[in-house]
Amino acid sequence: MILRKIFTSVILSVLVALMAGCTSQGQDQEKSQPSEQTTPLEKSWEEISSTAKGKTVSLYMWGGSDSINRYIDEWVAPRLKEQSGVTLKRVPVNDTKDVINQLLTEKKAGKTNGSVDIIWLNGENFKIAKENQLLFGSIAPKLPNVQDYVAMGAPDLQYDFGIDTEGMEVPWGKAQYVFIYDSKHVAEPPKTIDELKDWIKQNPGKFTYPAPPDFTGSAFLRHVLFETSGGYEDFLKPFDQQIMDEKSQAAWAYLNEIKPDLWRKGETYPESLAKLDLLYSQGEVWMTMGYDAARASNEIKKGTFPESTRTFVLDKGTLANAHYLSISFNSAQPDAAMVAINYLLSPEAQIAKFDPRHWGEDMVLEPSKLSTEEQQQINSIDRGVATLPAEALAKHKIPEIHADYVDYLEKEWKTNVAKD
Repeated sequence: MILRKIFTSVILSVLVALMAGCTSQGQDQEKSQPSEQTTPLEKSWEEISSTAKGKTVSLYMWGGSDSINRYIDEWVAPRLKEQSGVTLKRVPVNDTKDVINQLLTEKKAGKTNGSVDIIWLNGENFKIAKENQLLFGSIAPKLPNVQDYVAMGAPDLQYDFGIDTEGMEVPWGKAQYVFIYDSKHVAEPPKTIDELKDWIKQNPGKFTYPAPPDFTGSAFLRHVLFETSGGYEDFLKPFDQQIMDEKSQAAWAYLNEIKPDLWRKGETYPESLAKLDLLYSQGEVWMTMGYDAARASNEIKKGTFPESTRTFVLDKGTLANAHYLSISFNSAQPDAAMVAINYLLSPEAQIAKFDPRHWGEDMVLEPSKLSTEEQQQINSIDRGVATLPAEALAKHKIPEIHADYVDYLEKEWKTNVAKD
């Protein structure tokens, strides 16, 4: 009996020791590895970079520009993979609203492992995404290149069409609206919306604009609204139905007045900027437009646009804004997405994007925060014969209005203008 008690006691002691050892080993492993429950926003940048290696991340973005597509596929993707081990897959979309609708559907269905990682967006699409909690979270404070080179507190970067970004999206580039024309056919480009109306009447069939909600066509509506209603100032405030009702009537009258003299007599409109560019390149219309100030020069170099192509802005100004990158709420690879976005905000990638050989768009980095060598590199870039000087563009910048007005204008255009 005594031997049996001693034996039992020894066995119990051994079991306790083994259990203690296992617990200690498990605790050591927990200390050495981040918890599986830890989100990227709680990890260090070193942990995020380590987790991202070997992963593939999707970038859902407007695919209507060959030069932008090549910049991503041929310049960014190989360097990102070489430097960080992350593979970037570009997924072209016609309209970012389609991506937002996809995320809304996935959220309603409770899908936690989505196919969308990074989204290129701004304006009303960001507003919808933020309001419906479709974004991953405040990523800006975690990205080293954002903290080192981007003035996130600047009003034109912190607010996206009047909506506070709260770090949920990161500025990728700055853009300003320009009108593109063939100087062989347009000796003196219009300086105001009224002068544009006169030109359209004198040259029937040679002008049109993309049908909203295409973002280029939507912006054209806003230019008409501002100049026919006395300016943009009233629309910087939160949405006011009375102001909109009063101020928009002249815009609808203007758009209906030019309608019979548009391409195909306004019976149809190109559904995208890409289609409008095609009409311009074929000589069917003599003007196109868009937010990329260097695009005309790029298209001349490619042989798509005639060499007589030039750009102009309106005397009262054209819209300027920033566009952003964000991560979806159910991204399957949020760590890799953060690494990819951080690289797109690096001086190397931003300077290449500024070069018209790749894209030609304005950077979001603060030049004063760049090295002397990087600043010299920027100053040496030739942005092309059809690109207006930076000073001329800056003098004619006007701000984007609140996203609620944009959404309202797009819907009302269908009722008031495209009704036939």
